[in-house]
This record gives sequence, structure tokens and C-alpha cells, in this order.
Amino acid sequence: MEIKKLNIIITIGLVAIIGILVAQLLWTRQAYNLEDRKFNQKVNIALMEVVDKMSEGKTSFTENPVQIVANDYYVVNINNEFHPSVLEHYLKTEFTRFQINTDYVYALYNCHSDQMIYGKYISSHQEEPSEKVIKFPKHKNLTYYFSIRFPDKTTYLISSLRFWYLLTFALIIILLVYVYSIYTIIQQKKFSELQRDFINNMTHEFKTPLSSILLATEALNKQEIVKENSKLQTYTSIIINQSNTLNNHIEKILNIAKNDSAGLSLKTEKIQLLPFIQEIAESMKQKNENLRIEVSVESNTSVMADKFHFTNILYNILDNSIKYCETQPNIIISSDKDSKGLYLKFKDNGMGIPDKSIPHIFDKFYRVNTRKSDEINGFGLGLFYVKKIVQQHHWKISVENNKDAGITTTLFFPF
Repeated sequence: MEIKKLNIIITIGLVAIIGILVAQLLWTRQAYNLEDRKFNQKVNIALMEVVDKMSEGKTSFTENPVQIVANDYYVVNINNEFHPSVLEHYLKTEFTRFQINTDYVYALYNCHSDQMIYGKYISSHQEEPSEKVIKFPKHKNLTYYFSIRFPDKTTYLISSLRFWYLLTFALIIILLVYVYSIYTIIQQKKFSELQRDFINNMTHEFKTPLSSILLATEALNKQEIVKENSKLQTYTSIIINQSNTLNNHIEKILNIAKNDSAGLSLKTEKIQLLPFIQEIAESMKQKNENLRIEVSVESNTSVMADKFHFTNILYNILDNSIKYCETQPNIIISSDKDSKGLYLKFKDNGMGIPDKSIPHIFDKFYRVNTRKSDEINGFGLGLFYVKKIVQQHHWKISVENNKDAGITTTLFFPF
């Protein structure tokens, strides 16, 4: 079902982006055509003003003297003799007034030689092209006329629409990024499914022989010969303890795999912090004789949490503080409040964490590379599990090094 939903979302997103891109291309084309018509209108009006001034207002045309022969070619009927320098003056004046800022070339018809006389290339950059030949065909029905050509009209129109083209280019980039992101997501999803299936199969395969080891060891521990021999009892206790430790690691891996696939279901309830923490602290002290835990939490403080997973969070935090301490473990658990929420802090006297490793300690399978880490068994899943549970409760967790020794782990419960 999730795969179907993902495919539907991907398809809808892809169709939407392609639709927007197609619409943008159509709008850009329409904007270009509109700009072209606007340019032709400005040129037509400017040339009519030139005709009017050159004839001193005595024009008597029944038709428009300006004819658009081609997209960039205009023929203007003067119906009277004129001088090229006067024409050039009025062309520059009117084109400047109507903000026609592109290069153009004009030519005049000489009725005596029956030829078009090349006039001048007028550049907006004050530069004349050295090797540019502009053709001006003759007009059959006119006697006194001149022609105007805009060789760079297309470039001029495109430059005036550069915002539209930049927007289109940006949409194309977005489409490519979207396609690449979808491809990456699909690849990551396949990899995640393979990884989860491998973990599930591996852990289930481990649990069967591990259960047999525990059953056999417990049966062995009940034998009279073992009960009478303290060394054998020690060995069987080691086997049972280490088997239970391994079983806890396997359960943790299974819980994480389950959380990745379907998410853990939380059953929240109101928990009084002080007795809850004290009970866990006493349990940890029974396993570690040298452990010292000081609890400084207000008696009326409570939180809404899943009891089972919240217990695991506290056990993981305290267990790490004990394992990564090279002296007698000393842990101070305190609480603090402000307008935002409740802060539950765990301060230990351990060996601390390198600053560069702190941002990664909650990553899956990550373990800080120290001498102590090599001596302690683990898969780097404890804090990853803690982070997952904290996020599902909508809490926050942070870790910082103390000034003297050890670290302080802070759980934040927003109001």
C-alpha cells in the first residue's frame, strides 16, 4: 500500500512539474509574440513620425506609408525627394524617443539609377560591423522611398525576455533535480528494504541457537556437580549473562527494524518522574556495586510517556555512563523547568566524547573510536534507538561535554 501511495505521489508530482514547464514554455512563446508585435508597432509609429517631419506635415497618403515586407524589413514611402543626412537625423531622433535600442540599417532608392543605395549601419553601441552585408530588394510600385532593416531583431527581443527564459531554465533544472531525487529515493528505499530483510533474517537465525544455549546452560546449572563446584557455577553464570546480553542486542535490532518498517506504537501514560527514576537507579546499583547515583528531581514532576520505551531510554543513558567511565561511576540526575518545558539532565564523570563525534553519536551503527570502545561489546544501536523513541514522543535529546569530566545528556519535554 505504501509503495502504491509513493508511486501515485511521484506520478502526480512529475505530471505537475511537466505541466508547469509546458505552460511556462507556452507563456514564453506568447510573451515573445507579444513583444514582437509591440516592437513592430513602435517602429511603425516612429517611421510615420519620420515621414511626417520630412514632408513638413504635408502628407496626403490614403494608405499607411510604412509597409512591413518581412519580419525585420520595413519599406517607407516618402513620395518626395529627400536627403540621406536629414533622414538619418530623424531616424535617430524618433528611434531614441520610442526607445528602439537595437541596431538598424537604412538604404534609399535612387530613381535615376534604379538602384537601392546603401545608407549606413546605425549601432546602439556606436560600432559599425566591418564585414556585414545587408540586402535591400527594390519595391516595384514606389519612387521616393527608403528601407529599414533590423539585423539583430531576434536577439533584441530575446534579451528583453531574459527573465522568462531564466524562469524556464530554472523550471527545467527543478524538473531534473526532481527526477534525480525520485531516482535516489527509490534506490534508497530498495536498499533500506534489503537491509531490513537482512537484519530480520539474521536476528531470527541468531535467536534459535541462542535460546538453545540458554536452555542448555540453565539445565546444566541445576546439576549437582555444577552446584558443588564454584568455578563451574561461575562459568555457567558467565554463559547465561552473556547470552542474555546478546539476546538484548538482538531484541534491540528487531525493535529498530520494526520501527523503520512500520513505526513503534506508543502507549503513553502519566509517569511520576521521581519514583520512576529512583526505581531504575536502584536496579542499576544492584548490578553495579560501585555505582553512585544522585537523584535531584521535584516530587510533583510528571511526564506523558510510553513506560516501556521510556524505561529503555533511561537504562541506555545510565548504562553508557557506567560503561564509559574509567573510575567509580558517579551520575547526577536533575530536573529544571522554564517557560518552554522540562529539562531532565544526566551528568556523569566518564571519559567524555570528542567534539567532532558528538553530532554522529545518534547515527545507526556509529561508535566513537576510542580505546574504551574497543573493550566494550556493542553494535552502535543504543543511542540510535533512544533518538528514535525521543522523536516519536516529540521530545528532544542533546549531549555536551562537561568542563571537568564526562558528559551531560539532556532530555527536553516541551509543555
